[in-house]
Amino acid sequence: MNIESVREYCLTLPLATEDMAFGDDYLLLRVCNRIFACIGLADNTYFVVKCDPDRAVELRERYPDDVLPAWHWNKKYWNQLRLDGRLSDEVIRELIRHSYSEVAHKLPLKLRRELPALPDE
Repeated sequence: MNIESVREYCLTLPLATEDMAFGDDYLLLRVCNRIFACIGLADNTYFVVKCDPDRAVELRERYPDDVLPAWHWNKKYWNQLRLDGRLSDEVIRELIRHSYSEVAHKLPLKLRRELPALPDE
């Protein structure tokens, strides 16, 4: 996958939106105004997704060259994914869906009820 296909895939998820942030250097992908992915526009080989802490560590161990902690978010459960490495398109889409679901699961109950279910792949 390339960065544009990542962006396009993210926008197929229910109620996903995008906006520019941090001086137009980053594209934020949101569900109900909560960030689930971030694309740095200066470097088209990386993007950042949210991950529960245990899964974040497991992914970094399984893909040490392609999944890195995104320390600039100052939270260990954001992972930076490398697109020019060994991650398959299927793994990338699964990680995006997981990040989206992780964020959607923490929305207030009223918003979660309004959120359509993710379509099957």
